[in-house]
Formats: sequence, structure tokens, C-alpha cells
Amino acid sequence: MTEHTSFERVIKDDRASRESRQWRGTLLDYLELVKADPTIPKLSHARIYDIVIASGAGNVQEIDDPRTRRLYKDEALKVYNFFAEEFFGIEKTIAQIVRYFHSASLKGEESRQVLYLMGPVGSGKSSLVERLQRGFEQSPPFYAIAGCPMHEEPLHLIPRHLRREFEKMLGVHIEGDLCPVCRYRLKTEYDQRYEEFPVENRNFSKRNRIGIGVVPPVDPNNQDTSVLIGSEDISKLDQYSEGDPRVLELNGALNVGNRGLVEFIEVFKNETEYLHAMITATQEKVIPAPGRHGMVYVDTCIVAHSNEAEWQKFKADHTNEAILDRIVVIRVPYNLRLSEEVKIYQKIIRSSDFRAHVAPHTLEIASMFAILSRLEPTPKCDLMTKLQLYNGEEVVEKGRTKKIDVQELKEDAKREGMSGISTRFIMKALDNALSDNVAGNCINPINVREALIAMVKEADVGDDLRKHWLELLQDTLHKQYLELLEKEITRAFVYSYQEQAEALFQNYLDHAEAYVNRTKVRDRNTKEELAPDESFLKSIEEQIAIIGTAADGFRQEVIAYLWASSRRGERVNFRSYEPLKEAIEKKLMSSVRDISRIITRARTRDEEQADKYNAMVKNLLENGYCESCVDVVLKYAANNLWKD
Repeated sequence: MTEHTSFERVIKDDRASRESRQWRGTLLDYLELVKADPTIPKLSHARIYDIVIASGAGNVQEIDDPRTRRLYKDEALKVYNFFAEEFFGIEKTIAQIVRYFHSASLKGEESRQVLYLMGPVGSGKSSLVERLQRGFEQSPPFYAIAGCPMHEEPLHLIPRHLRREFEKMLGVHIEGDLCPVCRYRLKTEYDQRYEEFPVENRNFSKRNRIGIGVVPPVDPNNQDTSVLIGSEDISKLDQYSEGDPRVLELNGALNVGNRGLVEFIEVFKNETEYLHAMITATQEKVIPAPGRHGMVYVDTCIVAHSNEAEWQKFKADHTNEAILDRIVVIRVPYNLRLSEEVKIYQKIIRSSDFRAHVAPHTLEIASMFAILSRLEPTPKCDLMTKLQLYNGEEVVEKGRTKKIDVQELKEDAKREGMSGISTRFIMKALDNALSDNVAGNCINPINVREALIAMVKEADVGDDLRKHWLELLQDTLHKQYLELLEKEITRAFVYSYQEQAEALFQNYLDHAEAYVNRTKVRDRNTKEELAPDESFLKSIEEQIAIIGTAADGFRQEVIAYLWASSRRGERVNFRSYEPLKEAIEKKLMSSVRDISRIITRARTRDEEQADKYNAMVKNLLENGYCESCVDVVLKYAANNLWKD
């Protein structure tokens, strides 16, 4: 098969598939379809709720990530597959949005209110709306009156006096009235024989303006409501009177968004008077027709969004109370979870033409800065600890897991996530770091941090905020990366790091259990019974400052925790108990620190040192580094990690 033939096959298959889904008939034919499936004439809110739910939903506790389960504990929070692959760390915001659609689908009060997303720049407001729009576009076709400029529901053709009888026959509620154009056509073209009026199915399309309308912010000095409700064709006024429906151009956003969704971008940049059509559309489900044509029924979900400053300004004006009462406000803050922030940049990079190598921990360090800038200080812990707690991590201090209630931290900082560094800022830094290392075609934590420092120095922010951000980059993140780097080099130096860590863990368990239970340790090889090796236990425990009488309590805690874990059927390994995991990792680091320092800093190496250095580089390359970034990070380690 030639390439030309394969192109032709794809085109023909697609056309055949689309044509097979097309349907055209009369109102009578449509009534039979509705009788067989009463869900066909669903309203816009119900339609989008069904679209979201169709992709499936689960409980946050079912996510295969111990950090997420630890973070949400027993909280019954639903997560929705419809949003899962594109949005990270805003599960509660998404749950609120879906709850709004669920309530609105039941035709409650929220079905007559505007959904308003409020949050900082780059938090995902527009992306959430775009996902809803794509959901409509990917959904099955909907049925509409053929030739109607508003793609309206065919059941509107049924006269008022017969609706109750038809509702009983069909098992549906008929809501709404014909638009002026269809009413005129019914009278002049079909002589009121509404059962013969043609009906067809259509696909939602943002580009073709079918069921999806968009309202950009309008210049206050040049507001034209035709953007919302259409206009009259002036060229036809020579032929028809002003009250003739044939002069109507029902092509405003609220017209084309009928049956689906209308997005208001930066909604409060518009004058208040301009918003009344929006409120009328959602509250009373009607909008004025252009000229002298009365009111037109609309069934649409209105989603508006803007930043917090505009919301606060609008809310402060008491004359806006009528509009405020008709808005459901959902905050869309920045993500505050490190693991989820990394996923955001991975997603953006995958969908872009960014083809450079990304060294390990690069996105992690950039994400740390973004999240640290969004956190509010608390007397309960430092910002780095807060970041770790928000990520569902166990934070160890002096051999004990810090017992700080994450929920209390969040309640103490209600505005957290509503300000700080945006994802766009971080992506610019990644681009800048790459432009500074075009030859290596690689970005790493070191050059990304330098790019961020340069950008912060040039940023148009207050001196106090700039000072705070620079402190995070030059001090907090510098120390954090050195810790990560030392662990990375240790893993590269220690042959079979995982096996050695596991061996230390099992050995510690054997001796700690014997010590706690006052028994002997059976040697795994010789089967000889020995007294617990306290010097070995202490060499592990002192890594996390467990000394003296505190050792007894720590050993009892370890044995009790791991016994409870194994009883629950959990697999026990050196990572199971965070304080012990940290102690074992530090023990391994201390065992190779001297030799790694000597070899990394050496200008000339003997044969043995060269072999070890080459083995370390080989391990780093296998762990995700490229030759360019290996060279950079090892020089950085030599200059910063092990100073003489």
C-alpha cells in the first residue's frame, strides 16, 4: 500500500464514520427516539455532569500512593478520571466543580447560577474551562431543530396546550420556547404543521460556534451587547420591517452557547451593565433578542473566571449585590503538593517541543521554589517542613516523626495558594536555563536555580517579596539540593545500594528485637546465638541523634510499628519506618563520604580511585543523568558539598 493510498483510507474511514453518525428526520421521528430514551433532551448542566461522570470516578483513598492516602487520611473525597490526566493537586477544587454540576443537573437553585472560578494567574482556570469544552466536543451528537441559529431543542415545537400530555407519553419535562426565527419558519414554511419540521443531530464545536460560546473582555468604552445576544442585519431592513424575524442575526455568544456552555473570560473587566444579560440568561433562562423581538429562551451553563483582585473590587461595590447573589464562587488556588507540581511540568514538557535532557531533581527543585513561594509562614514549623507535610511526607526530627496536623496548618492559612510563583514563571526559567546551555542540550538543578535567581532579580515585585524569594533560592533550596545530591552520589558509589540498605535494615531489626525482648540473636549463617550488638544499634541510631536513654524507646517504637505493619499485611522493608529509613541512609552516606569526597575532588586518580570514579559515573548515567549534567553536578558537589 502506497503512502498516498493510506492517507486516502484514513480520510475515507473518517468520513464514513461521521456520516454513519448523522441523523435527520422530522419531529415525529424525533419523538419516537425520545420515547425510547427519555435522557436525549437533557439540559446543559445535566449533559455536562453526565459527560464528567461517564469517564469514571473513585475515592482519593484508592489512589496507589501512600503520601496521598496519608495526606487525606479518612477524608471521603472523590477524584474524577475526566480531569485526572491534566490537573494535579486541586482535587478539592475539582470536586466542588463537579458538585455544582450535579446540583445544577437536578434543576436546583445552582442551575440558575453562574459558575465563577477565581484564582491567581496560571492556576488552571482557563484550562479547566477548556477541558469542559473539549468534553462537550467529544460527547455524542445532540438533536436540534434543523436550520435553527440557536440549535434549540426540538421539543420546543410542541405547543403549550399539548405539552402536559406529551410529557406523560414521553416521560420528560418540556422546558423552553421557540426562538423568533423558528417560530416564523413554522408559520410561513410549514403552515404550523410542527410535526413535519425537520430535526437533525449536531456535534458540539467551539470553532464552528455550535453549543460553545466564548465572551472575551470588552472595552468598557465600546461595549456592544451584540457580542452576547446577536444583532439585526441592517442590510435587510430595506426589505423587511424592524419587527420581522428575518432581520435577526442570533449569533451572539449566548445564542451559539445554547444547549452547551458559555465562557466569560476575565468577566469583571466588563462594566456591570454588560453582565445583566449573563445573569438573566442563567437566572431566568431568557435573553433579550436584538431590536423589537422580545425575549429568547436559552439553556446554557455559564462559566466565568478572573483573578482575585478583580473579584474583590467587584464584591466591594454594594450595588453589585444582585449579581453577587447569583454567582457560585469556586477558588482555584495554585497546587501546594510537590509531587503534583512536578507532574504539571512533566505534562507541559510532554505537550511542547521541549526536547532537551532534564537531569534528575531538576523539576523537583523548580517545583519546590514554586510551592515555597505560595506558602504562608507558621510558628509551628519552617516552610520546608510545611512543604513536606503538604506532600504527605513523614518529617523526621531527632528520631521522631513530627506530629503536626496538616489540616490545622491549612485552616491557619486560608489564602494559601492564592499568590506566589506561577507555573508559567517556572517554565520560562526552564527555557532560559536551556538557552544558556544549548551546547549540552541539558537542564539541571544548578542552571535552573541560576535562571530563577536572575528572573527574580528582574521581576516587577516589591523589595520584601524579592528578598524572600531570593532567600528561598540562595539558601533554602541550595541546602536542600546539596542533601539530595549527596544521597544521589552515595547511591552511585555504594554497589547495590538497595541491597545494602536492606541488609542494614534486617540486621538492625534482628538486634533491636532481641534487645527489646531480652533474647539472643541467631546468626543467619552460623546459626550461633549471640547477644544483641548494642554498638551496631547505636551506630545506626546516632545518625538521627538518638542517644542515651532515648535509644530504648526508639527501639521499642520501631519493633511495634513494623509488627503492626506486617500484621496489616503490608510489605516491610527499609523504607517502611521513616526515622529508621533516614538513619540507614545517613549511615550509608557516612560510610562513603570520605572516599567520595577524595575521588570527586581529585585532579589525578590512581587506578583504584579511577575504577571507583568510573563506576560511580556509570551508575549516575544509568540513573537518568547524561554526560553533560554528570560533569556539572560532580563539579558542583566538589565545590559545595565536601569543602576542605
